[in-house]
Amino acid sequence: MLGLWLLGCWAVLGAAFAGQEGELSGVQESEFSDQDTARLTLSCTCGIPGCGIPANPPEVSGLSRVVNGEDAVPGSWPWQVSLQYEGFHFCGGALISEEWVVTAAHCGVTTDDKVVAGAFNLDPDEEGVQVLDIAEVFPNENYFISGTYDIALLKLATPARFTDTVSAVCLACNEADFPPGTPCVITGWGQTQYDDHQRAPTLQQAVLPLVSTPDCQEIWGDQVTDDMICAGSDGTSPCMGDSGGPLVCEKGGVWSQVGIVSWGSRECDASMPAVFTHITALLPWVKQTLAENSLRAALNL
Repeated sequence: MLGLWLLGCWAVLGAAFAGQEGELSGVQESEFSDQDTARLTLSCTCGIPGCGIPANPPEVSGLSRVVNGEDAVPGSWPWQVSLQYEGFHFCGGALISEEWVVTAAHCGVTTDDKVVAGAFNLDPDEEGVQVLDIAEVFPNENYFISGTYDIALLKLATPARFTDTVSAVCLACNEADFPPGTPCVITGWGQTQYDDHQRAPTLQQAVLPLVSTPDCQEIWGDQVTDDMICAGSDGTSPCMGDSGGPLVCEKGGVWSQVGIVSWGSRECDASMPAVFTHITALLPWVKQTLAENSLRAALNL
């Protein structure tokens, strides 16, 4: 049985974002360009205007080694959220707009849980932290405990307020943008050692190279399916508590979410690749879910 961690476009820059906030000058609009209440007008097919550009740039160069990770620069991953129940962090997630969070279905999020945005050390009194209620949870209807289709969307009851430390990530829409070997970054508050059940006190980051599906299947066999993408086996690994968090890759100064922390070695073995939900493969489901929910909102259903 799989070692599930049960605890746990790219956008074109340049003139595109040189105008007023939310302006689409020179950028292809998506099918969600209807100015709906969820602000789903996209700068390309994979994110809201200005997505993936932290106000506080991350510092990731030189990292050799959230197992074997290092402290992130506070506020440098502004889309990272903590999913909490009664103040206890159990999973990560990522803001894709003011009203939507993407996470793993296996996290089992409910409307009793909270989304905590803008955090660095998970201190509820930390300046700039936003504790947000969840209105609805949309797990992928094909999710299975084996790890397939391990994705869920969370609709926030009150939109997040975007600041220098709270903003959205883009979603990777072209697999060719990030081929195997691309160094990408995971972030989270998960265990830093598999036998230490304490969560990391501060947000951790670690660099993982993307691993091709055939190479990943040499380790995990046919458990790795088309809706998954692998990364790691280089001395870094996500662990319990990192589930649902983002795997992001950078191109042209923009960070796009390529994967969602899903499953891997029970011992968080950093010599083995970890397996992530493949955002690009499930982007049609994301779009459909957002579109259907926007229609419901417009009709007051």
